[in-house]
Amino acid sequence: MNDRPEWTQLTDLASRRFGGTVMWASDELFAEKENLVNPWRPRHQPETFGPKGQLYDGWETRRHREPGDDQAILRLGLPGAVTGVVVDTAFFKGNYPPFVTVEALAAEGYPSVAELSGMDWDVLVDHEPVAGDAENFFTVGSRKRYTHTRLTMHPDGGVARLRVHGDVIPDPRLLDPGALDLAALENGAVCTGCSDMFYSSPANMLAPGLAANQAEGWETARRRDGGNDWAVIRLAGAGRVRFAEFDTSNLRGNAPGWVTLSGSADGHTWFELLPRTRLQPDTRHRFAVPEPREAAHVRLDIHPDGGMARLRLFGALTDQGLADLVSRFEES
Repeated sequence: MNDRPEWTQLTDLASRRFGGTVMWASDELFAEKENLVNPWRPRHQPETFGPKGQLYDGWETRRHREPGDDQAILRLGLPGAVTGVVVDTAFFKGNYPPFVTVEALAAEGYPSVAELSGMDWDVLVDHEPVAGDAENFFTVGSRKRYTHTRLTMHPDGGVARLRVHGDVIPDPRLLDPGALDLAALENGAVCTGCSDMFYSSPANMLAPGLAANQAEGWETARRRDGGNDWAVIRLAGAGRVRFAEFDTSNLRGNAPGWVTLSGSADGHTWFELLPRTRLQPDTRHRFAVPEPREAAHVRLDIHPDGGMARLRLFGALTDQGLADLVSRFEES
């Protein structure tokens, strides 16, 4: 039974997969700060010692002998509103911090650590107790847009991962509304539903960059019922899709045979964007949409099943789509 909060299905804004980085830490004698944003689950090999002790897939500081706390500052890979935070102390059993604080702020441009340290931070998690060797869940529910987070361990110890789950809010000033990927996670698109995610989530299709392996895309179980699999994407904003890119890279024996693409203004009534089109394994395909119609949602149907590394939908926002995107940014 999965008792993880539902918000853990939202994007991890801090993940290294999306460009998150740990800019600074007060100490990292035992284990490197960069591990905090690793996208994979923490790993551990007991009795594996280096010059400074047991090797950990996490961030670990020395034992304090004087008053003070340890801190790390992270720049989010994708700015957005934070719904919840996970402080994962996996494999830290006798050396985890008894309490943590998590703060966040929104900064313009690319400030240095010194500049960030002098800014005002909002408290998301206020000196809360944590358990060792466990995922510690903290619901935040903020609608403010943040670009950086700061983790404080009271007073010291080890944390394997800091997950910052929420909704991406792009800066419209940095987008070209006439030519952008309407299905890009970094532009605010999100997967709202799918038929199957047995091997991996369809949200992976919207991630930036190329998929390094099969696990970084979407892959379904094998169908035996004569049907087909599908995923629905809410676009970054209402727009007109002019080109569709279906990337089956790394999928050699499990790529779909065909795809169809549909659009919708409301997510309920659908019209055809691209008819049933044949695909090849391990290939990036790009097709022109015959009749670019206004849509706020797109449905990808793969026939009959299989995987998709990336989905790109290039086009233009409508005036209303741009207005909605700007409004969301300004209200956050």
